[in-house]
Formats: sequence, C-alpha cells, structure tokens
Amino acid sequence: MKSMSRRAFGKLALGLGTSVLIGGVELRFLPHALAADTAIGGEEPVPTDRVVPIDDAPHAVAPTAVNTPAIAGTSAWGARAATEPVQVINSKPTGIVVHNTQSGNSTDYSLGHAYELARSIQYSHIYERGWIDTGQQFTISRGGYILEGRHRSLEALSSGTTHCVGAHTHNYNTTHLGIECEGSYGSITPPNALYNQLVALCAYMCEKYGISTSEIKGHRDFNATDCPGDALYAMLPQLRRDVQAALDGGPAQTWPLLREGDWNRRVTAAEYLLRHRGYSVKVDGLFDAQTTSATQAFQSANGLTADGVIGAATFTKLITTVRKGDNNNAVRAIQTLLQITADGIFGSGTEASVKQLQQSKGLTVDGIVGPNTWQAAFNLPL
Repeated sequence: MKSMSRRAFGKLALGLGTSVLIGGVELRFLPHALAADTAIGGEEPVPTDRVVPIDDAPHAVAPTAVNTPAIAGTSAWGARAATEPVQVINSKPTGIVVHNTQSGNSTDYSLGHAYELARSIQYSHIYERGWIDTGQQFTISRGGYILEGRHRSLEALSSGTTHCVGAHTHNYNTTHLGIECEGSYGSITPPNALYNQLVALCAYMCEKYGISTSEIKGHRDFNATDCPGDALYAMLPQLRRDVQAALDGGPAQTWPLLREGDWNRRVTAAEYLLRHRGYSVKVDGLFDAQTTSATQAFQSANGLTADGVIGAATFTKLITTVRKGDNNNAVRAIQTLLQITADGIFGSGTEASVKQLQQSKGLTVDGIVGPNTWQAAFNLPL
C-alpha cells in the first residue's frame, strides 16, 4: 500500500535510504508505485449494529507470553482527528496483511522522522485518497519504530476481542490487520531493525487475537498489486517461522537475511563460515550462484529447507564458538564483521574488539564468540 502521490511524496522523501535497530516502536514512507496499490484499499462499510461505542477509558490488557512491543499511539505522533468516527467491530481479525510503502529507503532513523512520516501518511490518506484516516492499522519504520496508524487500532489490539476496520486491502478490511513496512522491497530486503519489529508485532497480534501464523500474508495474495515487493514477499515463509518461534516461547529471530544478489561484509562472513564448515565457496562478499549452491548443500546436510537463503535457522547451524587461541575461517568471519584485519588468528586484538562489541550490546563480556555475540556482530550496521 502507498500513501502519497508521487509529486507530493517527492518533496518529502529526498535523502531517504537504510536502517538500524533503535528499540521499541515503529513507522514508514512512499513513492512511484503508490497510485496503483493504494487505489485498491478503499474504505469498507460496516453495519452500524456492529460498531462499538467510543470509550476513552483505559483498556485492560491480558497477560501475554510474547513480549509486548512498544507502539507509539496516534496522540504521540500528533495525528489529526479522523474525519468520521473510526469503526471498531465486535469480532476478531483472522489474518495479517504485510505491505511496503514502495518509497525511498530512509536513512533517517530518528523518532522525529518516524513521527513526521506518520503525519505525512495520514495527511495523504485523508486529503489525497479521501479516506477518513490512515489506511493501515500499524506502520513500521526502517529505523525500528512501530506506530499506530488508524485511530483506535491500538485500543482494539490491546483488547484482543475487537477489530479496528482499516482501508488497506480491498474486500478484506473487516477481517484483516494491515502493517505497512517503510521502503521499497522489490529487489532488496528490509533492514534488520524493521524485520525484527515486524516479527515482534506479528507475534503480539497472533497471540492477542489467536491468529494462525499461516494467515500472515502479503497484499498481493488478495489484490492485483506488486506489494509488498518481490524480496519482502519471498521472506514471508521465514517471517511465519520466526513468529511461530516467538509464540512457542523462543526469542524473536534477529538475524539478517542473506540471499543471492547481496554484496556486503555479512556475506563475506557467511562465506568464511561456509568454508569453515568444509564447503567450497569463493570469499568475495558477493552472494552469487556459487554461494547459493554451497548454502543449499549445507542446509540439506543439516536438515534445513534448502532454499539457498541464509536466515535465522541457517545461521544457528552455521555459526561456531571461537575464542582466543583459535586460528580458522570462523575467526576470519567474526573479524570481518568487526572490520578488523581478517587473518584468522584470534589474538589479543581480536579478543579486545569482541569484548568491546559485547559491552556495547549488554552481553557477557568474556571475549568468547558464542551465539549471542555472533548475532550482535551480524546485526552491526553496514
């Protein structure tokens, strides 16, 4: 789904580009493919006998097994009043629809940017689309902030029994929640900050409403649109697995997702780890056909889905503990992520860099690279 005309958004989105995990709330933006996608998500009339009267009193929240993500409500980001009463119905939503804004991939990760973005989306939806309020219930920014989109969405979600009707997926607004992910994901995947919050928000929604993870889908599954982009759409199976892991009591996965076409130091580190595991692969930072083939072979050998994409499940099998005194390709992998000389020798200098990372991320400062330290290193900004 998109929320602004190309002309209007262009004035706002100059200089936008990438992201980082900041910690507990969310948001997003919008450019060229906007018109086609947004036009499909019109308001859904709801029978008046199912509308819940507005109640400004606090709403009790039942205890949950998953962590409750921090969400900035409409009052926090300075939302305008809806032009008509927002409809909240006495039934639970049965599914979640993932969208992308198809906008510039912002490099402004601040809370202020997130609030400005939320206001711009609402303005566009009301004054350019003619809707009563923001179309989607929630938005996630590339900077890792979650924001309530449409008024009363957070109220309904917190109750776990009612649904705030949005305007994001034609013919499915009375039964599905919409999450907008800031950015364009036709050929690149979302940043880790956004993805981690998407997992957290989906897990919370699924638990509150009893939604099956199989009902987490993309906009294109319902309407004629490219949304949420080829790359993000391809991540939905992994998203469903990560959300299920969170619901089962495990931590939400926070590993990056590496696939063919990526070219960065995370890929270089993954290639070193594949070599450490005995697979023949060129270490050049480019996730090409050879890297895909080696990844598939490793996945098959370890009982994983052999899709050639390195995500949470593959990372947890691929990493290995390294410490001072080791000399191997796994050491080269952590050295690459820490941006120090990748000579494969785990000496005092490498140990010091590892301890510095551990201290900065609130981990046990022991200089040993175990699962949590690997995870933190792979999530370092590029």
